[in-house]
Amino acid sequence: MKPSQPRIKICGLKDASTIASMNGLPFHEIGFVFAPSKRQVSKEEAAILLQAAERITGANGKPPLTVGVFVDATMEEMDELLAVVPLHVVQLHGSESPGYCSELRRRHPGIAVWRVFSVGKGTGSGAANVQSEDAAIRLEPYRGAIDAVLIDAPGGGTGEPFAWSAIESYKLAALAMELPLYVAGGLNADNVQQLLRSHAPNGVDVSSGVETEGRKDIDKIRLFVRKVTEA
Repeated sequence: MKPSQPRIKICGLKDASTIASMNGLPFHEIGFVFAPSKRQVSKEEAAILLQAAERITGANGKPPLTVGVFVDATMEEMDELLAVVPLHVVQLHGSESPGYCSELRRRHPGIAVWRVFSVGKGTGSGAANVQSEDAAIRLEPYRGAIDAVLIDAPGGGTGEPFAWSAIESYKLAALAMELPLYVAGGLNADNVQQLLRSHAPNGVDVSSGVETEGRKDIDKIRLFVRKVTEA
């Protein structure tokens, strides 16, 4: 039996017109970057982008969930931003502790918390295997403190893949915690079907892989989404 379709997150959106052109595509989440980055948006810009996201439909005819990407923001900064930008999900890419995640969920009970774990880039047996063996150890402290696990190449948003040999250990560790596993890092229309057929994560997250010259390309977004749904 074919597994259920993985969830699709398109990250790093910066303009309302691109969001409007995504209307009707069967994707699930749309991401906005608040951490320092070439894709960074202010809370004022994000408030406008959220309104654009609310006016479109994604998978199952529903508006996409809105995700904010953060790196080591203080709790006060998070409180201030979430008061202006009512996100569905916060995605944490820094050194945020289990205690930080638990406190964030306590203060904002309607918002899901995703924790990102970096995985080494190598394709050989060295660092990649160490990362794989450490998956359960890395995730276990976050049991009960987060709502999803995302694995990515170091730095995030670089367009570089990590060693996919690590995915299975993270899948098992996430499954043991009853959490979905998303995979990011260097994904594009040319390799996402290989990822899905080989490892079947619960979700995929793409940013630079649907860009042309640093800007989101609606044709590449459409192609990526099609490749995922056909896998």
